[in-house]
Amino acid sequence: MNDSGHQSDPLRRARLRWRARRGLLENDLIFERFFSRYEHDLSDADVGVLTQLLELSDNDLMDLLLARKEPDGELASPDMTRVLEMLRSA
Repeated sequence: MNDSGHQSDPLRRARLRWRARRGLLENDLIFERFFSRYEHDLSDADVGVLTQLLELSDNDLMDLLLARKEPDGELASPDMTRVLEMLRSA
């Protein structure tokens, strides 16, 4: 994970996991696998990126998760690229 420190607040991670429940089943499945694999290793930077992703519409989020498009503008950052790679491989 990222060197910016482990995200040790279980309540913050639980809220993030709850927010990840989406209207599209495909998004739900990707996030469920992701959290099963990485939840306890997330850094503060990872949580910030995931929060940004969860602010997107379901369809925009799906396009990023399925690599139909790459992040641009505010979303284009090394942390975003790394977390998207983790989500896509989960």
